[in-house]
Amino acid sequence: MSDPTSVAVLGATGSVGTQTLDVIASHADRFTVSGLAAGTNDELLVRQARRLRVPRVALADEAAAARARRALGAGVEVLGGADGVLELAGAGADVVLNGMVGSRGLPATLAALGAGSRLALANKESLIVGGQLVLDAARAGQLVPVDSEHMALAQCLRGGTAAEVARLVVTASGGPFRGRTRSELADVSIDDALAHPTWDMGAVITVNSATMANKGLEVIEAHLLFGIDFDRIDVVVHPQSIVHAMVEFCDGAVLAQLSPPDMRLPIQLALGWPDRLPHAPARMDWTAAATLEFEPLDRQTFPMVHLAVEAGRRGATYPGVLNAANEEAVGAFLGGRIPFLGIAAVVEAVLEEHTGGGPLDLGAVLEAEERARTRARHRIERRGR
Repeated sequence: MSDPTSVAVLGATGSVGTQTLDVIASHADRFTVSGLAAGTNDELLVRQARRLRVPRVALADEAAAARARRALGAGVEVLGGADGVLELAGAGADVVLNGMVGSRGLPATLAALGAGSRLALANKESLIVGGQLVLDAARAGQLVPVDSEHMALAQCLRGGTAAEVARLVVTASGGPFRGRTRSELADVSIDDALAHPTWDMGAVITVNSATMANKGLEVIEAHLLFGIDFDRIDVVVHPQSIVHAMVEFCDGAVLAQLSPPDMRLPIQLALGWPDRLPHAPARMDWTAAATLEFEPLDRQTFPMVHLAVEAGRRGATYPGVLNAANEEAVGAFLGGRIPFLGIAAVVEAVLEEHTGGGPLDLGAVLEAEERARTRARHRIERRGR
């Protein structure tokens, strides 16, 4: 028997990270955890490290790292600060699962790719913001998606050659506001936006689902991962979240990937890619009656999809600006400083102000993001007066 695959999990205390550790625990003979990284939640990270006997952990918050160092003792190496997280990401694990939230995961993505690790990417923002920078850093087969939609596309694309692909279809649950008009969203509360009907996710990702920003980001991600132009990528609302994506081929045949809405399935496949592992975290019950619905996207009510696609078309630093402005606006909404519809309004205004071009490198990305955050905060402050 070959040695277990070593896995480093970034964002280990978040939703994707904890589910990843559940998957690994179900395959203890197949995987071993070489490192865990988190932001500030040292209590949970310490429990995870003890349970899985992890030799090395990192916490971006220095105070949290100091607490973890005292709790874990000399038997576990504890790295602190952003540099500590990067060191763990680039330590050369067989697989690095990046489950960090937001564009702050970009340096870790580049570190893992630079070290030659296979990157299981749940942190879609790092690919969207980094764009060609990330693609140039990745060897063939080194970058594997974790998002359920993109893992579904990867599976469906096995059914034909690249030349045979006519269209990619990404499905969306519609979030908590499916069927509502724009005017009906003017006074929705934070609790309303966090009441996702299908998926159990963190607050930021759940709000991105409510605005449909996540679907716009996923269209950009699909374009980058699979090399399909934006005109051939569609978004379709599918409230049951059973069909995760579809590929239409040149002869009109369509392959769809179906499975229960359980993130452990795409996580498991990403860890073992391209092989399937002999364990089903969840299964469909084909003996029960079921209906699968598909609806067109209401682009007027949910403009974030259009804004994201236009940023993706413009490329360069525009996707990074879109993402940074959205992160600031979502944070302001969750903090009660702007209304729900203010999220898209802030993002649109910041994009209109941006002028970007020139060579794309990490410095250019980070600089454009910081300018976008400053402009977004200014817009948010003005709206709150």
